[in-house]
Amino acid sequence: MSERQALRLHVPEPSGRPGRHTDFSYLHLSGAGAMRRPPVDTSHFDTADLAYGLVRVLDDDGQAVGPWAPPVSTAQLRKGLRAMMRTRVFDARMLIAQRQKKISFYMQCLGEEAIAVAHAQALESGDMCFPTYRQQGLLLARDDVPMSELICQLMSNERDPNKGRQLPVMYSYKRAGFFSISGNLATQFIQAVGWAMASAIKGDTRIASGWIGDGATAEADFHTALTFAHVYRAPVVLNVVNNQWAISSFQTIAGGESTTFAARGVGCGIASLRVDGNDFLAVLAASCWAAERARSNLGPTLIEWVTLRAGAHSTSDDPSKYRPADDWERFPLGDPIERLKAHLVGLGAWSDAEHEQVRLELEAEVAAALKEAESHGTLLDGHIPSAASMFEDVYATMPAHLRRQRQQLGV
Repeated sequence: MSERQALRLHVPEPSGRPGRHTDFSYLHLSGAGAMRRPPVDTSHFDTADLAYGLVRVLDDDGQAVGPWAPPVSTAQLRKGLRAMMRTRVFDARMLIAQRQKKISFYMQCLGEEAIAVAHAQALESGDMCFPTYRQQGLLLARDDVPMSELICQLMSNERDPNKGRQLPVMYSYKRAGFFSISGNLATQFIQAVGWAMASAIKGDTRIASGWIGDGATAEADFHTALTFAHVYRAPVVLNVVNNQWAISSFQTIAGGESTTFAARGVGCGIASLRVDGNDFLAVLAASCWAAERARSNLGPTLIEWVTLRAGAHSTSDDPSKYRPADDWERFPLGDPIERLKAHLVGLGAWSDAEHEQVRLELEAEVAAALKEAESHGTLLDGHIPSAASMFEDVYATMPAHLRRQRQQLGV
């Protein structure tokens, strides 16, 4: 009997470390316009190639090409570019506020702005998003959520709409279709499926949109969500934001090395797409395609958004310890804001001068919102919600023992 080699495990390694450029060839990119666009009533079998390729619309010259190019007005594109810029300016200013110790914690979505902002344009009033902590663009793309209110939440001050009960950046807006962010990884994914199932059970017309990162796909709730979504054909869009890093763990640790996250959807009987997350037009087209499937009782869609977390995981993270400092400059899918800007300039609907003017306007808007929020307190001055608020919003009628405790506190 011949001797066999000893068994061994494969431990994935990132394609770049500090001091060594990242080799982005692992991304397996498709050319702009190269992927076909199937009808919305297609089966999951017919999306296998789309789960391994990459849906792209904007080419290197900023032109919209291919079957996924959406019929969209310049006004809608201008609105999208402004919302992405607004999100980036907001992020930058909140990072400064955290460094000034006005807020305790913050998480940017630098480099990922197109995903949330474009996706928001595919949703309708009454739809519900179950986001993670990097989809602030869903709110900043809207006109009915005051920016100062978001900052009050970050500061946990007297005007915090969540009354200090959530970690900063974990917003909650029922009226805006933004479900309370969960600090426990992956739980929101199956919550989105359950909400969508409830909508169908009630005979409603509203759909759900669930969000998860590449790292959290390794959690059990991700797989449970896929099973329920497939079995009951839940009207839900399942978004996997593959920004390559789960804090300091490279996406291969979650299983993205020899396959794609979109392929998991196909394997579970769900129509799936792998999309350039830095291409505003591709995100808009794929989001509308998936939303139409859900609204037409055609079941769920899983979309893997390929992007890059351009900055730190959070204000508590130092990415220089585990990844090259120049990843953002060398990422082959570029900057989503610059790509949409180039497209609009090519259409004659934007200019460098207008871009600078809008940037200055947005910086003034954020500064004014910050000043307004600071008037209600910051982390530095202790103006926090009253202790009485801990007894509110729990029971319709407060039990006697809680009334006694409140009286003992004197609030």
